[in-house]
Amino acid sequence: MIVINNAIVTPNAALSGIFYPFGSAAGDIRNAAVDDGSSSVIQLSSPFLFFGRTYQQIYVNNNGHLTFSQASSQYVPYSFPAKRSQDIIAGLWTDLDNRVRGVVSYHQYTSGSVLTRATQDINNHFSNLTFNASWVFVATWDKVAYSPITNTNTTFQVVLISGSNFSFILMNYADIAETGLPVEAGYDTVNSTDYFMINGSNNGSLISNLKNSSNVNVPGRWAFRVDSRNVYKNNVIGLRVRLSSFLDLTQNGNVAIVLQQIKQELVKNGLPSSIELKLRKVQKIN
Repeated sequence: MIVINNAIVTPNAALSGIFYPFGSAAGDIRNAAVDDGSSSVIQLSSPFLFFGRTYQQIYVNNNGHLTFSQASSQYVPYSFPAKRSQDIIAGLWTDLDNRVRGVVSYHQYTSGSVLTRATQDINNHFSNLTFNASWVFVATWDKVAYSPITNTNTTFQVVLISGSNFSFILMNYADIAETGLPVEAGYDTVNSTDYFMINGSNNGSLISNLKNSSNVNVPGRWAFRVDSRNVYKNNVIGLRVRLSSFLDLTQNGNVAIVLQQIKQELVKNGLPSSIELKLRKVQKIN
């Protein structure tokens, strides 16, 4: 149970661990049930800094993504990095349809228990920082169907958090139905100077695993610091990788998976998401 502005909110028990309050009980504003629709422009109560650009507005698009400069009806995602002219945050960008099933909603907070929770989450996930949240924006896609497969349910959430000169994104995943549609989860920036694609999120047959995946050791949650391209400038990062056997690295396809996992850890700790890792040599030693 969570108390917000003296109202009692009881989230779905399966979602209460990682999901922020949402729905009518949380006072959310609902998007219209329109195929490929979007919210109207949402004026932000506090500016949001996204990789060096400051935004005063945002759009929640029914097809699973957030945009800043204009609404988007695009239902076929492009692959990150796309090197295009817009900043975009994709919780799960695909052809979603809230006309017959599911709710797309949002809410922003400047006080209360949601800010307390956001402060705790960010300090837990980024232990090298001392952070106090002053603003939180929660966008939720609750049990939304794919188009035209209306008997499917997909639930996820994108949370924007800011305070002082820091900005963060949390992506929370519950049940995600498999699909044959093109899909993409992560974020991309103008000219793709910074970008990140969650591993496996561009494969519709694998996205049901999102509720078990994480870059912060919390199943179903991905966390990113997004305020500046220079957040890594003064960081010194040491990384230890332990493999259970030599075959973990040499079996077909495993190198790419291991490098992606290492990259996720480096990006979480502040390195630019545009970094590319390559393995030059594999040598077995005793």
